[in-house]
Amino acid sequence: MSVTGLPSVERTVASLSRFPGIGRKSAQRMVQFLLKKGGAEITNLIGALEQLRDRVCLCERCFNLAEDRLCWICSSTKRNHQLLCVLEEPSDLLAMERAGLFTGVYHVLGGRLSPLDGVGPGELHIAALEARLRNGTIQELIIATNPTVEGEVTGQYLAALATPFVSHITRLAYGLPMGGELEYLDESTLYQALAGRRDFNGPLAHTAD
Repeated sequence: MSVTGLPSVERTVASLSRFPGIGRKSAQRMVQFLLKKGGAEITNLIGALEQLRDRVCLCERCFNLAEDRLCWICSSTKRNHQLLCVLEEPSDLLAMERAGLFTGVYHVLGGRLSPLDGVGPGELHIAALEARLRNGTIQELIIATNPTVEGEVTGQYLAALATPFVSHITRLAYGLPMGGELEYLDESTLYQALAGRRDFNGPLAHTAD
């Protein structure tokens, strides 16, 4: 069955093609699959997307994805609420949870500082982070921004912001590949990075050979 030449099909292919990592050929295969499965599969997909639109929001405290005021982590009494890990995106949080080591809570920035792209502190959830730190209940802040240039700049900014309020500021270990993204790392790499986190003292000093 060809999926080209029909306006409704073309519209669906074009919509799917806008997803990250989905090109036109992949979108066409997805449409082929839906058409072969028939109306029930399409109805299920529509229902799931409608729930996604109507029920999913951002947690009022940490800005993780949630279906209530607080996400499942912030509302848990089993988490260590004195241990706070700062991440860039909800997808990074899910990657950390898959690693299975971290028992604290999170704060999702919603991106990273990038002045060239017009992303400053005001475009991220940094003011809300500062409010949480001012509360005085955080004993350790783990900075887990991605090991990219922008991620490092963001980490430096957050460390300076947190210093007056938190006595122990750490950074994920540099076993993480420079330029990598947390959400694409395997559980073992994330486990080692979290277990080997170091004190955040700014850029490493260059030593003489």
